[in-house]
Amino acid sequence: MSEPTHHEQHIVTPKIYLIIGATLLVLTGATTAISYVELGVFNAVVALAIACIKASLVVLFFMHVKYSSKLTKLTVAAGLFTFLVLITMTMTDYISRAWGLW
Repeated sequence: MSEPTHHEQHIVTPKIYLIIGATLLVLTGATTAISYVELGVFNAVVALAIACIKASLVVLFFMHVKYSSKLTKLTVAAGLFTFLVLITMTMTDYISRAWGLW
C-alpha cells in the first residue's frame, strides 16, 4: 500500500535547465534593451510583464512546481492570490486619497 503523500518523482534533464537559463538571460537582456526605448507610461508595464514571465519560469521549473502535486500548485496559487489582493487594496487606498487637499 502506497503512502498518500508519495508521488512519482520527475527528473528534469540538464537540457531543460539550460534552455530555461538561456531564456532568462534573453529576457534580462530584453528588459535592459526596453529600458532604453521611450514608451511613455508603458515602460513600467512592459518591464513588469517581462519580470512576471521570468518569475513564472523560475517558479515552474527551478522550484519544480510544474511537476509537483495539485496541493503544491494550489498553495502557490493561493499565495499569488493573496499577493494580488494585498496589492489591490494598497492601490485602492493610494488612488482614493485626495492629494494636496488637506
